[in-house]
Amino acid sequence: MNGIGARLKLARQRARFSQQELADHAGVSAMAISKYERDKDMPSSGVLIKLAAALDVSVEFFLRAAPDLDIQPVYRKHSKMGEKAKEAVTAQIQEWLERYITAESFLPLADRQIFEQPEGFPWKISSLSDAEQAAEGLRTAWRLGESPIENLVELLEDRGIKVGLVDGDEHFDACTFWVSDGDAQPVIALKRDQPGDRARFSLAHELGHLMLDVPDDIDEEKAAHRFAGAFLVPAAVARRELGVVRHNLDPHELSSLKQKYGLSMSAWVHRAQDLDILSASRAKSMWKLFSLYGWRKQEPGILPSEEPGRMDRLVRRLLAEQVISESRAAELLGLSLSVYLKQRESIYAGAQ
Repeated sequence: MNGIGARLKLARQRARFSQQELADHAGVSAMAISKYERDKDMPSSGVLIKLAAALDVSVEFFLRAAPDLDIQPVYRKHSKMGEKAKEAVTAQIQEWLERYITAESFLPLADRQIFEQPEGFPWKISSLSDAEQAAEGLRTAWRLGESPIENLVELLEDRGIKVGLVDGDEHFDACTFWVSDGDAQPVIALKRDQPGDRARFSLAHELGHLMLDVPDDIDEEKAAHRFAGAFLVPAAVARRELGVVRHNLDPHELSSLKQKYGLSMSAWVHRAQDLDILSASRAKSMWKLFSLYGWRKQEPGILPSEEPGRMDRLVRRLLAEQVISESRAAELLGLSLSVYLKQRESIYAGAQ
C-alpha cells in the first residue's frame, strides 16, 4: 500500500465514509475521489490538505511508504457486524500493523520477536472436551503451571503474537489472523476499552483459533470458548476452587475468583457447567439471578484493561538509540508531534 490512492482508500474506510461522504467533507466531487483512489489522478497539495483534515490524518499519512500487507482478519462466524463496519475495523488494523511492522524493520533480525508454534500445535480436536486438553497442553508447553495468568497481553506479546487495540464496532470484540512479512506472524486485534475480564476472555478465545485444528463438524466458536476457559482456569484449578460438585455458587465467591483469575463471573458459571461441577438446571438458576441484577450486561467489580506495550517500548528504544527522530517516533505511535512531545514532557516533569 505505497500509492496515495491506496492510502486514501484505507483512511476513508477507517473513517467509515463512502466516496460521496468524503467528497462532501473535502469539497470535491465523488468522481474525483474515485480517480484518486484508483491512481487515475493526483490530488493537488491543497486538496490533499482538505482530504487529510476530513479524514483526521496528517498529510504525511498519504505520502509515507508502508509495507505491502495483505491482511484478511477472520471475524467471528456469528458476528452481527455489517460489511461497512468490517471494512472500518480492517482498515484500523491495517494502519496499526503498518506502523508496527515498519518499526520492527529498524531492528536487527536477531532482535525481532518471532512466533514459534509449540510442538503438537495446532492441536487437532474431535470433541469440545479435547479443547480442554489443548489448553492444558499449551500451558505445559509455555511452562505456565496452574497459577493465574497475571497479564495475558504481555504473555502473548512475549510469545511473538502481535496484539493491538482498535476502536472497533459495538458488535466487535476481537479477531485473529496471520500476516506475512517474510515469516507468517499471528495477530490478534482487540476492541479498545473493554472491561478487563471480557478482554482477557476475548484474547484467550482468539488464541484458541490460533492453537486449535477444528474439523467441520464441530462449532469452531464453541471450541474456542472452551479453550479460553480452560486456558485461563484449568480444570484441576476450577475443581480446587469450587469443589467437585456444587448445588449453588455464591456471587461474592464468584466475584473474588474473578479478581484472582481475571475470568468473569459468568465465565466461571460456564466453567462449572462444562466440568459438571454445576448441573445445567442449577446453572440456569444462576443465569436467572444474573439477569435479575443486570449482571449479564455489566458485572460488579470491573477489572482494568490490559494494554499492549511492546510496540510502544520498541519505538522508544529506536528513539533512544537515535535510529529515528522524534517526529518519526510520533508517526509510528500514531500520535501528532504535539501530543507526543507533551507525553515526553510529562515523564520528565514527574521526575522533578
